[in-house]
Amino acid sequence: MKKKLLKNMEWSILVVTALLVIIGLFALFSATQDTEHKEFQKQLQWIAISIPFLILVITIDYNIIIRFSALGYLVVIPLLVGVLFTEARSGASSWYKIGENISFQPSELAKVIVILFLAFILNKLQLRGRREINKIWKLMIFAVFAALPIFLIIKQPDYGTAAAFLIAIAFMLFVSGIDKKYVIAAILLIAIAIPILYNYVLPDHAIQRIKVFLNPELDPRGAGYNIKQSKLAIGAGQVFGMGYRQGNQTQLGFLHPKTTDFIFSVIGEELGFIATGGIVILYIILITKSIYIAKTAKDNIGSYVAIGIAGIFFFHFMENIGMTIGLLPITGVPLPFVSYGGSSMITNFICIGLLLNISSRRQRAIFVE
Repeated sequence: MKKKLLKNMEWSILVVTALLVIIGLFALFSATQDTEHKEFQKQLQWIAISIPFLILVITIDYNIIIRFSALGYLVVIPLLVGVLFTEARSGASSWYKIGENISFQPSELAKVIVILFLAFILNKLQLRGRREINKIWKLMIFAVFAALPIFLIIKQPDYGTAAAFLIAIAFMLFVSGIDKKYVIAAILLIAIAIPILYNYVLPDHAIQRIKVFLNPELDPRGAGYNIKQSKLAIGAGQVFGMGYRQGNQTQLGFLHPKTTDFIFSVIGEELGFIATGGIVILYIILITKSIYIAKTAKDNIGSYVAIGIAGIFFFHFMENIGMTIGLLPITGVPLPFVSYGGSSMITNFICIGLLLNISSRRQRAIFVE
């Protein structure tokens, strides 16, 4: 890479990512003592696989990558359709099984591809100026392409990932210069839709999750069990934790699934508030730096990609930590770079690669009025 590109690159994002990955590995090593550290070993492999993707994405100009996003969209949509016909795991048809021990989650790949493609669409719709997105027919075109993958992900059902898409899209539209009247209309529509969805659309298990979120004592040995154990674990950790590999809820098997959804609870129990507070700070840095890259990108399309990625990280950070401490419903959303998972790790590394790519080619933000 040219020296100028390396000089402009937002290296702090790479440092934050490395720190989160290391923290995740420490937590996974402790959480997998009862399984001879199998998931920890797999996570090392996934990280090794993800690094070449990171380097490749950094190397190729992001405008070239975005040009192929339409092709990626045409590939990922059939994958999202096909996964609906696979065998359900944990109540959702979200994974393709490859061999005995490897699974592929197409909705994770879709996060990157859909953000890239929607950025491409937004840019095309605004060739005559940023205000063009406020034309209703152009907004409808964007909405159709955005709604299709979200609908397919809801059908799995995977409400957490679908919500991540919605947040990312909201971030992108906000930056695109959408008129306030559409924002107000969307808020009113959501307010009207929530009771309708709750009473007539959501399946029983989703409604039960909401009820248990509002009152965990409603089913303390069933749907409310995991959140109770998570809160007990984090509370027991207090300031400095119970000690690495010494957490009662973690080591005695009360936390489930402790390597994915509740990895933050493992850290809170064994390393305490000092460690969990540090993790929160790292995510705040990651998200604010992503927003800064969106602000300083050399073109609109780079801004849209960066802010979309910021939206993904923001939702995962808020939802995962929020659900482990009882502030948000449990949705099975992993904590980026910390939770165990191959598809999510590769996707997150690609997102970091795109942020570094955009930052390395940035200059003073340029917006077409």
